[in-house]
Amino acid sequence: MAETKRKSFWRRPEGVTGGIFLIAALIGAGYLASAFIGAILTFLSSTAGIIVSLLALGVVIFTALDPKARALVGYMFKSTMRWITGLFIKMDPIGILKSYIDDLKSNLRKMNRQVSQLRAQMHKLKELIINNKKQINSNLSEAGAAQKENRKSQVILKTRKAGRLKNSNMKLEALYQKMEVLYRVLTKMYENSEIMLEDITDQVEVKEQERKAIVASHGAMSSAMSIIKGNKDKKAMFDMALEAVADDVSQKVGEMERFMQVSDSFMQSIDLQNGVFEEEGLKMLEKWEQEGTSLLLGDEKIQLLEQAADENDVLDLDAIPERKAEKLENRDNQYDTFFE
Repeated sequence: MAETKRKSFWRRPEGVTGGIFLIAALIGAGYLASAFIGAILTFLSSTAGIIVSLLALGVVIFTALDPKARALVGYMFKSTMRWITGLFIKMDPIGILKSYIDDLKSNLRKMNRQVSQLRAQMHKLKELIINNKKQINSNLSEAGAAQKENRKSQVILKTRKAGRLKNSNMKLEALYQKMEVLYRVLTKMYENSEIMLEDITDQVEVKEQERKAIVASHGAMSSAMSIIKGNKDKKAMFDMALEAVADDVSQKVGEMERFMQVSDSFMQSIDLQNGVFEEEGLKMLEKWEQEGTSLLLGDEKIQLLEQAADENDVLDLDAIPERKAEKLENRDNQYDTFFE
């Protein structure tokens, strides 16, 4: 598993528990030392106290200098903190991934509805722009006819009306372009999320059985013996890979939900009947456009923004986007490398 995909112990939930435990232990030791300082000094001044102190110091020095002893103590500490943390929160990586599968399915249904609603709004907006253009041409024609007949008031009236419609269309066309960005991104996110869902589902089905076999054959004692021999704990490494998958999925699901929120806020701010929209929704979308690389889209984010800005790349709203992910046998699972 790539080093960048590993999450250190102290950044995981059990690491937080471990940190709290160590702080509490230090505070407790300090309190006991101050409360019983006299008895401690008396004990240390005795022969038995000196022997016990030297033995304890020897154990500490040996543990600090011997890599295997350090690894064993670290393993025992981490295992204990993980067990304690598991009493309060879900620690099973397979169970966590299953919950993400449910979240993804729910989000995909919501995103599908958003895409359908957005397509309908874009059709209405496009029709409004076309009707405005027709009215612009009609008003300009009437203004031309009025000018020939020397009807100045009608010329002014029709040209001003055409000018207002033209200004309105400029705003509506800019709005349409932003909606096109939304549409392209939502459809691509939907497609990539479907593939991710299929990959995660496949991983859970396979890795759940593998983990059961590893847990059955690697108890606490065998794991400790592996640590003493200098070998890596197979179960810990396997769970670390699963946690890395869960972290990756968590970030991508989070990005998916954030963009859906941006999309929903933007759509809620649009009033097509009056041809207006709130700036806040537009600012949220523009902020997303200016952010860094998307985890779900990767380099495709830049391509989608460029396509939306390209006048020659016309979006066909009547074409139903292909959303069915390829079959797994025809491509690599994106999470296989996490277990290498």
